[in-house]
Amino acid sequence: MIAGTSGMLAEFLEEIVVPDPAFLEQARTRLDHLTKPPGSLGRLEDIAARFVAIRKGNPEWPLRKAAYVFAADHGIVAEGVSAYPKEVTRQMVLNFLEEGAAINVLARLHHAELTVVDVGVDADFGDLLGLLQRKVRLGTRNMLHEPAMTEDEMLGALQIGLELATGAQEKRQTLIAVGEMGIGNTTTASVITAVLTGQPPALVTGKGTGLEKRAYEHKIRIVDAVIKKHFRQKHFGKNAQPLEVLRCVGGLEIAAMVGLVLGATRYQIPVITDGFISTAAAALAYTIEPRVKEYLFAGHCSQEPGHRFLLEYLGLDPILMLEMRLGEGTGAVLAMPIIESALRLYTDMATFASAGVSGASV
Repeated sequence: MIAGTSGMLAEFLEEIVVPDPAFLEQARTRLDHLTKPPGSLGRLEDIAARFVAIRKGNPEWPLRKAAYVFAADHGIVAEGVSAYPKEVTRQMVLNFLEEGAAINVLARLHHAELTVVDVGVDADFGDLLGLLQRKVRLGTRNMLHEPAMTEDEMLGALQIGLELATGAQEKRQTLIAVGEMGIGNTTTASVITAVLTGQPPALVTGKGTGLEKRAYEHKIRIVDAVIKKHFRQKHFGKNAQPLEVLRCVGGLEIAAMVGLVLGATRYQIPVITDGFISTAAAALAYTIEPRVKEYLFAGHCSQEPGHRFLLEYLGLDPILMLEMRLGEGTGAVLAMPIIESALRLYTDMATFASAGVSGASV
């Protein structure tokens, strides 16, 4: 058991299993017998085989697709690391609820049930219809000067994700996209990425929402200063302690996404990561429990430079390369029809035997 885990988290971790290799082999065998040259569908075949193995040989039509968007504020915004003011987090949550954001458009188009969760927005939303209010606190503390969260706050946010995963299982959801909204969270993700991968701040820190050159250089200095405050060199890379990283420099929305990823894995529900922030959460979940990787699909690779380092850390290839840097779960939802197409090919194509088509002779 990892030090600092709550009883609920420990229980979830104990029940995570690797998909049965027999189902993966069964899926690959069927793919090889479909009416096409072996491997001719490229990565679609790997996507289908992995998904089918996760779901124990049965994709379960129709797919029940869902997207979870977690929102929270970050104390580090006080250091001038974002081109946008903190208030934009609150404003975008309202936009989600009015169905005016990109994630609303894509979730509607691809029939994914959208859940917007307030984990730590620095605002009072009252009794707004459609918002799942699970606020732990009004944003994180400024990680440049003190840990972003207490242990209880971190575990509370993690538990929100675990509970939502249980809800997803009860709703029989079979494919989950994770996304976020939080001004300042690319700085948080940059620190997490540097600590987990051992890469220097300048390589993993991007311009976020569009910083100009001087502001971008300032952001890199802030990332470096945060790392030096909270971590010693011996705690980088393979020696990183994921829950300590999350507590000291994480975001409340990132902690909730870590919980959702771990929880979905426990219930054997495939998860699609979105951009830099949600992939940072997935990387923390993977560091806590490496078996998580078997349940992850990378929706896309964003323009944030740290994102590709996280994908390499996870050993995942992105499904899409669209030069996006929006967040919200948009890239993850865009990957859903690709996954669904791969599965339809797997289940609906004829085999050589059923179609009476001759196979290759050599």
